[in-house]
Amino acid sequence: MKTNETHKKDSMNILPVHSTASLIKASIAATLIASILLVLIILPSEYHIDPTGLGQYLGLTDIAEASTSTMAPTQTPTKNKVTSSTLEQTIQTVPTIETLTDIIQARSTLSVRSDIIDIVIPAKKGLEYKLLMDKFTHLTYEWRTDGEPLYFDFHGEPKGDKTGYFESFSITTSTQMKGSLTTPFAGSHGWYWKNQTNDPITVTLSTKGDYTIKG
Repeated sequence: MKTNETHKKDSMNILPVHSTASLIKASIAATLIASILLVLIILPSEYHIDPTGLGQYLGLTDIAEASTSTMAPTQTPTKNKVTSSTLEQTIQTVPTIETLTDIIQARSTLSVRSDIIDIVIPAKKGLEYKLLMDKFTHLTYEWRTDGEPLYFDFHGEPKGDKTGYFESFSITTSTQMKGSLTTPFAGSHGWYWKNQTNDPITVTLSTKGDYTIKG
């Protein structure tokens, strides 16, 4: 028969075993915390993507803008002119947020280029300008008109899609816009501008990222 002392020693040698349910709960909690940090802190401060508006309130988006402004270009900007017009687009959906690991991995392998282009939007017509980009690649951009505001739709179209599906990232009427995008899918990404005035309007567009110009 074991003594009380021996029984106590045997009890001390028994290691606690975590159940499968507790491990699953811990994994879910860790995933939720990582997702919250991604949306509230990392995307606004690193990529100027602020779906909740909290990043702008806390000043995190200013960090992303400062980081973008200090990045040195690796290619001398080129300047071109485009005058063809296209059909007007409409809103379909909003962009999705992918995992932080995929975004960081894609951004670390960028082949960065930069371009400056003048795009003439004819009177009473619309024009589209697109860049071909892979999934999870990063783009920073800035454009402004020579005076008058333009209606625009900044959107992307998945590679190989034949249904007409696209995602709109920003839609408004303005004389200028500055921002960044981490692409949610491979395909063409760019802008549609519509000139509702009686005179041509020139848009000067600056872009920097890993892309091929589709025009």
